[in-house]
Amino acid sequence: MVVIFVIGYTTIALEHPLKVDKAATALLMGTILWAIYALNGASVLELGFSTSWHHFVEENNLGTLLASFKNGSLSGVQMEHFSESVKEFITQHEVLEHLADISTILFFLLGAMTIVETVDQHQGFKIITDKIKTTNKVKLLWVLSFLTFFMSAVLDNLTTTIVIIALLRKLIDDQKTRWFYAAMVVVAANAGGAFSPIGDVTTIMLWIGGQVTTANIIMKLFVPSLLTMVIPLILLSFTQKGTVTRPVVDKNEESLTTPKQQSILLIMGVAALLFVPVFKTYTHLPPYLGMLFGLSIIWITTELMHKDIKQKVPGFRLTVNEVLRKVDVPTIFFFLGILSAVAALESAGHLDLLAHSLKEAGLGVYAVSTIIGLLSSVVDNVPLVAASMGMYPIDPFHVQYMQDGIFWELIAYTAGTGGSILIIGSAAGVAAMGLEKIDFIWYMKRISLLAMLGYFAGIGTYYVQESFMQEKLEIKPVTQKELPANVNTYLKEKYANYQVEAVNYYVKQGEPVGWAVDLKNNSAAVEAQFLSNGRFFDEKSMDEINSENHAE
Repeated sequence: MVVIFVIGYTTIALEHPLKVDKAATALLMGTILWAIYALNGASVLELGFSTSWHHFVEENNLGTLLASFKNGSLSGVQMEHFSESVKEFITQHEVLEHLADISTILFFLLGAMTIVETVDQHQGFKIITDKIKTTNKVKLLWVLSFLTFFMSAVLDNLTTTIVIIALLRKLIDDQKTRWFYAAMVVVAANAGGAFSPIGDVTTIMLWIGGQVTTANIIMKLFVPSLLTMVIPLILLSFTQKGTVTRPVVDKNEESLTTPKQQSILLIMGVAALLFVPVFKTYTHLPPYLGMLFGLSIIWITTELMHKDIKQKVPGFRLTVNEVLRKVDVPTIFFFLGILSAVAALESAGHLDLLAHSLKEAGLGVYAVSTIIGLLSSVVDNVPLVAASMGMYPIDPFHVQYMQDGIFWELIAYTAGTGGSILIIGSAAGVAAMGLEKIDFIWYMKRISLLAMLGYFAGIGTYYVQESFMQEKLEIKPVTQKELPANVNTYLKEKYANYQVEAVNYYVKQGEPVGWAVDLKNNSAAVEAQFLSNGRFFDEKSMDEINSENHAE
């Protein structure tokens, strides 16, 4: 499966020399990976790397069957039952679950592209492009990059990329010149999405999961994210000389809409996009429903706006029905293929195995986070972050893994910005690649190194910043008598054969976290952790604690 994934990605990268559309390759890669997985499900899942398979086994009481399968002691009937369970897990559980996740992204993308195209057809963006007077390449690059950076923090990187590329088409006529700007839009959109809790899917995951808080993620990641964009911008500014040529405006096209209609559609389009995070926050429904809600309102508005001319001119191009004919369907299929391929690897356990390997390597949080960011330039960052969240649970007694700890902030930054290193490493990049037909090799030659320099500059900035701003865990030695009564009762019941060696009281910014009790008997030494409410939290062996401290 890994070999096919690598071959598929290589073929996508060589799209132009091979003259094979990347959407076709992505679809073929996705379907073949699922087929191999389905045909060899039992032997793949037997390896035990798939977290979702573990949950399925527990929920359906298949532990005994699985153990017998590994021992080779299944009877004919049992083997048939086990095979059916594996088939059900892959074809009914996993395929449908991942299809649901992928569909939310595709419908979100389709809705956003339709809204943007409708506003564009009504020349709503003309109001913005008329305000951007400069044709100087460097000035325009900086203006659009900063516009993208801050828009991405409020919307999200995917939506922002679609909107700004629509603007680029109105501002720059030459396609190769536009590629540089589209590439910087991808870098800026991913950087802007990293420091905002609603700017990227991965930061949303960490925010909802409680790993990071709103004020802290903005404060800690704003400067590193900004530098991630600014470093490539500065370097590109030395190579971009002269002025851009704007597209020639068709005078007949201008007469189709009035200034009032242009303003209405621009305001409605922006409002529809801004409404999506609000809709999600208050309803807790997936963002694509908020996007489709906005599209439906715009659709009804344009139907009523053009009801008279629509009857006189069949196929009038300003209606959403006609706009939908112009939506870039190959980009949708490209997304589907890429996401399906990654979903197959995630379901089979490849990404969980990767996360386990990083954890067992005993690397520090900076090394692990940096590697995950680099990997996110090849593999979708969502399952990578999900696997990391599973491997490294929130630990209020550990400065690296507590809420707003270094690891979670770094993961938010690296997974969000690492995708800029390759054009297919992020949703924004895939969208830009599809919309502007950007060549993978062109991006790798001209942008990847710049994006990587910005990426490492951001990590370095975060490291320096943490020496001044790092949140501290204050540890105070206390006596066993100072423990709550229910904690002492728990210790007597569960650790009757252990001797209390030491008790430490943890405090974060004046707020109590809990107690860590060092216990020892003849054969073992452990640390039992209790939250400030007296509830038992976790037990760690001293070897495990020493290993964590060594990695730190």
